[in-house]
Amino acid sequence: MTDIAAYALPVIITLSGIMLAFSKKDLFSLFLSGCSDGLKTTAGILPTLIMLVVAVKMLSASGALEAICSVLSPLCVKIGIPEEVLPVVLMRPVSGSGATAMIKELFDNSGPDSAAGRIASVLMGSSDTIIYTLSLYFSHVGAKKTGYALPAAFILMIFCLFVSCFICSIF
Repeated sequence: MTDIAAYALPVIITLSGIMLAFSKKDLFSLFLSGCSDGLKTTAGILPTLIMLVVAVKMLSASGALEAICSVLSPLCVKIGIPEEVLPVVLMRPVSGSGATAMIKELFDNSGPDSAAGRIASVLMGSSDTIIYTLSLYFSHVGAKKTGYALPAAFILMIFCLFVSCFICSIF
């Protein structure tokens, strides 16, 4: 079985190359067209990416994340969410890499097998970076009205948090 996995990618690449070699299309112009479209897309989303990176750095460096966590921790502990998970919960909708840094810190302090470590791991696997994904998508398509996408995504994030806590409390 591992031999199949080891040879699958080289076989697929080789077969694709053979099929392209016998194709009657002008592959070089198609390649250049794809590169041109990719550069246009990159130029279109670059301002959004820069804004998100700056916002995440400002949130982390300003101490606002710790202040929000200290305000929310009494309420979260009452409803069954460990306070160690709060930085991950707050960073996850904004930045995947920021949430990964927060979960690493949580693992260093509490351990990956702790209740908080398991909840954070399940949450990371079941949720997405909401603001990053929506801002990139909507800026790329030029949408001005996002409708219910952002509130629905946050409701889903909260649902994922509670389900993560529930599942980890069972197991």
